[in-house]
Amino acid sequence: MENLPLFLAYFGMAVMLAMSCIGSTLGVTVGGNATIGGLKKNPDMFGSAMLLCVLPSTQGLYGFAGFFLMLNKLKEMADVLTLNQSLGMCAAGLGLGIVGWYSAMRQANLVANGINEISNGQDVFGKTMILAVFPELYAILAFACAFLALPA
Repeated sequence: MENLPLFLAYFGMAVMLAMSCIGSTLGVTVGGNATIGGLKKNPDMFGSAMLLCVLPSTQGLYGFAGFFLMLNKLKEMADVLTLNQSLGMCAAGLGLGIVGWYSAMRQANLVANGINEISNGQDVFGKTMILAVFPELYAILAFACAFLALPA
């Protein structure tokens, strides 16, 4: 039982990193698939599609940054970590992991629709980029919450 706080903290960190990176991987793949399909119709759209396609990758970066911050905090206080502090770290990790995964997937769907319309000749790059920021906002909020939930 004495290692339970460390286990909980590391578990939350692992879920945070894994889920946000899996969401980014799947999200970029969705955008990439839409790009490949769109290039068949409009080979000149690659630059715009690539910029849109990369947007869901940021959630993985938030998960990595959160993991790094929690790891540094855990190294500082591994000997004095309480159960409540570790539960907070675990919850923060779970929150960022779930929000990172889900926002990457929803952002990928939005981006894929924009890429599809660009391939059909519609001038929607800027509008798609603006709309793709909205799911991103929630990943940023989850990262901020994870940072603020770190023990003092």
